[in-house]
Amino acid sequence: MPEFLGIDTSNYTTSAAVYVSEENMIYQSKRLLPVKDGELGLRQSDAVFHHTKQLPEIIEELFSGHPTGQPKVVSASSRPRNIEGSYMPCFLCGEGFARSYAAVSGAKLYTTSHQIGHILAALYSADRLDLVKEKFIAFHVSGGTTDCLLCEPDYENILNITEIGTSLDLKAGQAVDRTGVMLGLHFPCGAELEKLALKSDRHFKVKPVLKKGSCCLSGLENKCSELSKNGESPENIAAYCLDFIAETIVGMTEYAVEEYGEIPLVFAGGVMSDAIIRDRIVSSFPPAEFAEPQFSCDNAAGVAIYGYLKSIGER
Repeated sequence: MPEFLGIDTSNYTTSAAVYVSEENMIYQSKRLLPVKDGELGLRQSDAVFHHTKQLPEIIEELFSGHPTGQPKVVSASSRPRNIEGSYMPCFLCGEGFARSYAAVSGAKLYTTSHQIGHILAALYSADRLDLVKEKFIAFHVSGGTTDCLLCEPDYENILNITEIGTSLDLKAGQAVDRTGVMLGLHFPCGAELEKLALKSDRHFKVKPVLKKGSCCLSGLENKCSELSKNGESPENIAAYCLDFIAETIVGMTEYAVEEYGEIPLVFAGGVMSDAIIRDRIVSSFPPAEFAEPQFSCDNAAGVAIYGYLKSIGER
């Protein structure tokens, strides 16, 4: 049975996945990197240490619960994005494992970007892998990116990505985590901030800061801090933060659609797993495609699918 192993070692999560093409099924195992209370993430040296410790356990867990054949293809995310100079040491952990596995087993080895992995995972989750043969707009919104991207078919990389817009300062996931930590939540703060926001009893008038297809979010952090100092409730601060991000993404989407027409819209990245943000976008753009939460946050599913797509493209 054809199986494709994917590895992703991001600055948030250690993840491994197997894609079984005949069943169109993903089996995955993943674990967040441990972050101390009150801190906003990890230094790269600490991330590398935790991946080194966690990756063997993740692989053991994945294959103990998935007792089938040995994958003949292994893929890893080796860089954040497919642009020159894109590099983070934490991705060396997954790439190093994949290279070692390929050398020992004779498996075919592929590497891709963390960003392409996110987009392919979203397409898989939405049952729209057919879009790799078309032009579409994808958002990648996470702790490290707030990007609106034009995606086009590409033989070498599966997707050729051109930036339409981005955050010119703070990223959406950073705003979520900084607001959450300020409110005493655990990093990463997305899920807990959403729970708080759903208890809010106040509606804020939000005006996003947009510059053509790009945005600015540093003012959001300052506003949340100001609300806290003025005695606003944690629930309402959380709601303001998520409403601001939702309106920002809607504004960036409107620009992209005006520029490139009504082509398919796909939303990926951990921030896009937030139901408040997702519902606001869907109300403005009903055809929008979203990944399920397990395929929206950092994961290796799309990396495994990348290996599958490369394999069938080279036959």
